Amino acid sequence: MELNKNIANNNAAPISTFGVVTEALPNTLFRVKLDGKEEIVLAYLAGKMRMHRIRVLIGDKVELALDSYGGRARIIKRL
Repeated sequence: MELNKNIANNNAAPISTFGVVTEALPNTLFRVKLDGKEEIVLAYLAGKMRMHRIRVLIGDKVELALDSYGGRARIIKRL
């Protein structure tokens, strides 16, 4: 029982932030510059955006869900 409690506590909500798409890469990957920072992250398109074929272009402002480990970000909304 205690093991299940620890697993549930590790599933924290992702950090949401905004950025601007600077480069489009193959397979719905993008380089995104975060607002207020000089940091550029690699981001992929969320499943719902792929399913509804929402297009993201260079220069678009997007909302991102950052990975808690600092790897990739997920684009969850085009603004």
